[in-house]
Amino acid sequence: MADFLNRVQRSERMALIRSRGNKDTEVALVKLLRRNEIKGWRRHRQVFGKPDFVFSKPRVVIFVDGCFWHRCPMHSRHVRKSSVYWQKKLKTNQARDRLVTRTLRQAGWRVLRVWEHELAKRNEARLLRRIRRALADL
Repeated sequence: MADFLNRVQRSERMALIRSRGNKDTEVALVKLLRRNEIKGWRRHRQVFGKPDFVFSKPRVVIFVDGCFWHRCPMHSRHVRKSSVYWQKKLKTNQARDRLVTRTLRQAGWRVLRVWEHELAKRNEARLLRRIRRALADL
């Protein structure tokens, strides 16, 4: 099915979607970090790629990636409506993620990418171990 909006209209509509403060992802990680007394992080610092959390001294950044928007291998699904548009959009997101990760690592940052589903209560212990290991390894 063809997109019912033209390119400019689609761009304007997509620009209205804000990527900050998503309660299912970023805010859930804030609560997890606070509950477990993991300190030293700041949100939305001016670092290449706009990481969600920045630990400046150990040079660790965390990105919280939504399973749909970043094509989680466990939860990615095929979009039927406007599939050409969405396939291109999601592939572009993945390419940008790879570029950002590579660039930050080359600049000496440790990059953690957390999937939305990793924030579920049942995955919490594993996620905490990953974060603590990243902060301690350096």
